[in-house]
Amino acid sequence: MPINVGDKAPDFTLFNQDTEKVSLSDYRGKNVVVLFFPLANTGVCTKEMCTFRDELKVYEDLDAQVLGISVDSPFALKMWQEKNNYNFPLLSDFNKETAASYGALYDVFAPGKFDYKGVAKRSAFVIDKEGTVRYAEVLENAGDEPSYENIKKTLEEIK
Repeated sequence: MPINVGDKAPDFTLFNQDTEKVSLSDYRGKNVVVLFFPLANTGVCTKEMCTFRDELKVYEDLDAQVLGISVDSPFALKMWQEKNNYNFPLLSDFNKETAASYGALYDVFAPGKFDYKGVAKRSAFVIDKEGTVRYAEVLENAGDEPSYENIKKTLEEIK
């Protein structure tokens, strides 16, 4: 079921790249940008996460915490984080429950090529300080990137 603007964001608790538990509710009182991405160490995912890495100060100035989430293991995320110097948490949705609760899970990823089941769709959600979704973008094409400008605009409006 998709998550829409105005909905309460489903809480989650996932392991980060350091195998520490992180919950969305840990950030109550702060705006959060939740980014689902298909697979670590792939071209578009690396470009997207590097964009957030390089602009993290902008998001911090907008009182926002960035969280990246994929179905990769915490160990794969740790290697990817170290390789690319990501400066925000990467969370493992290995059981695919969180992506599913946000309506951000492919039934089949890359049909006819890989036919992987249960890969996160590239998605961006802005969640305000009270836990309400203020921006939701779920992309069907894994080659597309989220609207960085619309994410920032939403954060500016709720700052």
